Amino acid sequence: MSNPPLSRLNRFFESSPLRHPAFRHYYIGGLGVSLGYTMQATMAAWLMATLTPSALMVALVQTASTAPALLFGLIAGALADLVDRRKVILVTQSVLLAGTALLGVTTLVGLIGPGSLLFLTFVIGSGFMLAIPAQQASINELVSRPDLPRAVALGAVSFNMARAVGPALAGAIAALLTSGSAFLAAALCFLPLILVVRSWKPREPSLPGVPETLLSGVQSGLRFARHSPAMRALVIRNVTFCLCGSSFWALLPVIARDQLALGAGGFGLLSASFGAGAVAGALWIPRRLKTVSLNSVVTGGVLLWIVATLVVAASHITVIAVAGAVGVGVAWVSVLASLSAGTQSTAPDWVRARAVSATLVAVQASLALGSAVWGAVASAGGTQLALVISAAAMLVLHMLNRRYPVGMGTEAEVTTGVQLPDIAMAIEPMPNDGPVLIQLEYRIDPENEAAFIRAIHDVEPTRRRNGATSWRVFRDVGEAGRFVERYVIASWAEYVRLRLRMTFADREIQERVAQLQREGVPVRVSRLIGVNPTEGLPADGEPADS
Repeated sequence: MSNPPLSRLNRFFESSPLRHPAFRHYYIGGLGVSLGYTMQATMAAWLMATLTPSALMVALVQTASTAPALLFGLIAGALADLVDRRKVILVTQSVLLAGTALLGVTTLVGLIGPGSLLFLTFVIGSGFMLAIPAQQASINELVSRPDLPRAVALGAVSFNMARAVGPALAGAIAALLTSGSAFLAAALCFLPLILVVRSWKPREPSLPGVPETLLSGVQSGLRFARHSPAMRALVIRNVTFCLCGSSFWALLPVIARDQLALGAGGFGLLSASFGAGAVAGALWIPRRLKTVSLNSVVTGGVLLWIVATLVVAASHITVIAVAGAVGVGVAWVSVLASLSAGTQSTAPDWVRARAVSATLVAVQASLALGSAVWGAVASAGGTQLALVISAAAMLVLHMLNRRYPVGMGTEAEVTTGVQLPDIAMAIEPMPNDGPVLIQLEYRIDPENEAAFIRAIHDVEPTRRRNGATSWRVFRDVGEAGRFVERYVIASWAEYVRLRLRMTFADREIQERVAQLQREGVPVRVSRLIGVNPTEGLPADGEPADS
């Protein structure tokens, strides 16, 4: 007789990204990282409480862990796009291992103090933050695009499992042995991913040519997020959900203590219920994305969060509150994991880690701001009122966000490598020469002008997100049907990168414009480089032809 649960497990594995050995090994390593980090964070807070009676110092442990997300988030994304991600992961995991091990050793020998604990916690938090964009962006290289939503959802499962198991495991080791031993055990959890990634081959740069600097890389990432409608919608939906959704996390201890009259055990029960719901939601997402759109899954998650939060707000019965917490957990992961999958499927490889980091920074900033707001509301009017207001705000923002639907990116939207004609040049520019002015002249017949104006304005986002600092289309008042598209790029190297960043979807948009060009008349393209006032003068400042 067959075992139904075992058969279902086999079917799940056969259709899961875990069937691929490369992803499976990477996933196990990532689970170890999440487990080690949550163990370290738990023990750091507990150790600070034993070192000093100051509540401020205990709270600063959490600040030291989360501040790197806001300080280094955008830099982490640029670094993961511009440097071989294999190297980024190896270095950051080595920092995590060394920092956590040092915490363990100094704790065992009695040399740790509040200041050194905060410093090492900040270092470990920085390593973790610098690793996340590289780790998440690497998933695309290990699974096919159809498997991407399931791979991202499995990442949510591993993180929530680690968040549930890590603190308990760290506490058990500390109780049986010492706090220093718990830190050393956490340090060992970072080792599997190091061993997995060491076997990877070095990654070729996503774009050939002159590499970007770290600062210009950050600027490119922000520009892409601003001018990509799909990416902008994903960031907006993340921000609005986390601003309101942070109310549950921020008020959970107070809900357990005041509303339900429970102790620390009740707080643990609600947290575990949330975690169980999060794992269930992460397992449920991939099946949903097979049958409905990403926007529908996110919408369903938002509505579920509203209902579940109102259930928690209205209940003084533990069982009902636990059910509500499970619903909040399902909704939380359904929304955030789905939006994460959308982010990774929307961004081309050259900017993928920067897209991940931009979303991560937006989420962390929204959680921090939202927690403070809902804490203030709860202090003024009570926990239940704060939860109800946050649910109402979530509903209002959701209605407004209907203007920003989200979806999974297509292959054409992320695939670069479009073959463009060579540039005819009388003078070879230097990479730093600039700014560069690109001018395209169109001749459009009267019957096509309305269609041309609509089509040419669809080109603007493709120019801007790929590198243009300004863009405009002009009509010639002296010649009917003559239009000029002009855009400026900071340097010649950036213009070369703009051409290389063009996706097949970008090219299709530009071809729709070209098809409206007057028959038999080619589009004229001019490339002009800015001239400095002193260019052409000899060193003594006299005119060159004097």
